[in-house]
Amino acid sequence: MLSHIENKVAGGKRLSGEEGLELLGSDDLFRLGRLADTVCRRINGRKAYYVRNRHINPTNICLNRCGFCAFSRSKGEEGAYELSLDEIAERVRSAPGGTKEIHIVGGLHPDWPFEHYLDIVRTIKRVSPGVHVKAFTAVEIDHFSRISGRSIEDTLRVLKDNGLDAMPGGGAEIFSQPTRDKLCPEKISGERWLEVHEAAHGAGIKTNATILYGHVESFEDRIDHLMRLRKLQDRTGGFQAFIPLSYHPKNTEMGGEYPSAIDDLKTIAVSRLMLDNIPHIKAYWIMLGEKISQLALLFGADDIDGTVIEEKITHSAGALTGESLTGEQMAHLIRRAGKVPVERDALYRTIE
Repeated sequence: MLSHIENKVAGGKRLSGEEGLELLGSDDLFRLGRLADTVCRRINGRKAYYVRNRHINPTNICLNRCGFCAFSRSKGEEGAYELSLDEIAERVRSAPGGTKEIHIVGGLHPDWPFEHYLDIVRTIKRVSPGVHVKAFTAVEIDHFSRISGRSIEDTLRVLKDNGLDAMPGGGAEIFSQPTRDKLCPEKISGERWLEVHEAAHGAGIKTNATILYGHVESFEDRIDHLMRLRKLQDRTGGFQAFIPLSYHPKNTEMGGEYPSAIDDLKTIAVSRLMLDNIPHIKAYWIMLGEKISQLALLFGADDIDGTVIEEKITHSAGALTGESLTGEQMAHLIRRAGKVPVERDALYRTIE
């Protein structure tokens, strides 16, 4: 059934959207895995990456209240919090030695001005000058643009001038607007998300990209999402990694079930096969669990993310994993999968 796709993969030819749908509809999981691993080895050899990083979520108070999100709160609601700059500084100081990346995402706070977000970046750089700041989703960047009256381009320029090194890929969810309206009607459109990332790439800011799968989307929605990312990457080359995010239903308004391990592995594999121009596919161990992430390294993934230290967003929605791993534990997982562990920084530069 997949022989014509195998021939295209062997020849290094780009797959079509129709072929992507055929892959998602296939039950031949191991064949998919072999195909994806072929492409992964062609791009990255036997290397698999990890980073010593720390997550900090400055606030869960958010103007948007997406139906799939268990993290966000309204101001004054039980469980709402906002970290002070001193508290953020202390979290940076408490990061283990060797930490190379501080990962910052949070809610769209109704009262914080743009200057406060600049203060967050400046505070991190003051406390730890050598660390990379990977911060703020496209949804947050759009919010900063609106509250400051600046263009997206100027907003990104100011952030970069104050220490922003890279951007995460959150907020993409599903680009298809009818499905997005069911998930997060208040959030910026998929088109706007792509516009923000294109502007970031134009400003010399490397970014990641994500998809949230396993909720109410169709296979057609997933392939449409991948094709739009591939098209933008053809123009800019600014995406470093793609991260499929497995939906977690607990404590959410939307509810539902967890995606299966088979769906997780299939989504990783198809992402690797379709996104021939994005160098890295990440198996985010916080969402997938350590063992599925390890297995995903044989299904097209070449990165299992980082040490993380303190993760709030997925755990609010019922993550079954711990909140941190050591670099040594991550290297062990990679070795046991038959891959060569490579410690990296936020820009995928090797740490010797």
